[in-house]
Amino acid sequence: MSQTLPYSLLELASVREGDSVATTLSNSVAYAQHAERLGFNRFWLAEHHNMEGISSSATSVLIGHIAGQTGRIRVGSGGVMLPNHPPLVIAEQFGTLASLYPDRIDLGLGRAPGTDPVTARALRRDGLGAEQFPEDVAQLQHLLGPLQPRQPVKAIPGAGTRVPIWLLGSSLYSAQLAAQRGLPYAFAGHFAPRLYREALTLYRRYFQPSEQLDRPYSMLALPAVAADSLDEARYLATTSYQRILALFRGQPLWMKPPVESMDGLWNAGEAAGVKDFLALQVQGNAADIRQQLARTLASVEVDELMFTVDIHDPAARRHALDILAETR
Repeated sequence: MSQTLPYSLLELASVREGDSVATTLSNSVAYAQHAERLGFNRFWLAEHHNMEGISSSATSVLIGHIAGQTGRIRVGSGGVMLPNHPPLVIAEQFGTLASLYPDRIDLGLGRAPGTDPVTARALRRDGLGAEQFPEDVAQLQHLLGPLQPRQPVKAIPGAGTRVPIWLLGSSLYSAQLAAQRGLPYAFAGHFAPRLYREALTLYRRYFQPSEQLDRPYSMLALPAVAADSLDEARYLATTSYQRILALFRGQPLWMKPPVESMDGLWNAGEAAGVKDFLALQVQGNAADIRQQLARTLASVEVDELMFTVDIHDPAARRHALDILAETR
């Protein structure tokens, strides 16, 4: 593993059980500020809808808020679920953000709705689903590029900003599309670890240079629970286990305090499913995590790592960043 591999963070603005959204977002700001002080490269926010316990649904609004409370770290979407939005609206939103915070905004795009079919219909994009994703990406690239003579539809602001577009994915499809379009690619190993080697290898193999990018650039997202000891990390990790268990059961995703044991909270099948979901999670102190990352990256080439850190206590979550920073 390269000693200079950049580290970044993915944030869902997860609401602790009993907390308010206002408190959650205040904690997210402090988390981003701490990441910036430690030299983390990016702070991305994920779009999810109709999920109790996740408060990042108005993704572009939160990007602006975090960017306004920080000074250098890149802030972006991880990602905007493009089937939910007209490309023109996204171009205007991110063109505005790029105008306010030059050279600091990233636009990561996903092709899933990030929600259930009923909520997808409530977002008023019926009939314009994932199958239109390549065309929507192309339209967005056009809207963020230089104005053309007699261009009928313009993103104002947005045109000429060339906000960097990333494609996000958890399968081979987006890896292939990112390679064909010459775009940077992020693999969602934090919730879909199975195909990370195949997708990242395919992306590099078939990458075609573009105006945005002359060589492949890939990022792998991983769950991380960093603490002063492996035993403490294993204890803190039960917060993430409870969240994924709630996801499997269709329950609200409030962030719950860690527990001494998951026995009695899940059955054997659920335990196996949760651990498979989090198969790429790294746990422990800096030395533990350094070894685990080396094993994960031994068979795949990436340019950057992005971590999700589900730790219940905000101070312990910020301290986890201190420990992660030591592993570089």
